[in-house]
Amino acid sequence: MKVRITTPRKPNSARRPVVKILLSNKKQRVAHIPGKGHNLRKHSEVLISGVGARDLPGVHFSCIRGKYDLSGVVGKVRRRSIYGVKKPDSSKKKLRRKFRVS
Repeated sequence: MKVRITTPRKPNSARRPVVKILLSNKKQRVAHIPGKGHNLRKHSEVLISGVGARDLPGVHFSCIRGKYDLSGVVGKVRRRSIYGVKKPDSSKKKLRRKFRVS
């Protein structure tokens, strides 16, 4: 496994993190790491899905955050399920009283 940064195709400009993975069937694949930051190192285990980054050439897979060694995005509040973040306890839905008793 090797973690590196690549740049996207022509109209876009960025620095996107990708990882070269050795699968359990001995094939090598390149996968995109979604979200801000990551904690992957050389011998980390990741789960990948077949949804790549459209503007990265040769990248046809994406890592799933919150599984195995790839942690979720820190401080994510909206669209959490994509980035492997559990729902915080403080944001549980409060019951709204229709009639208040004085």
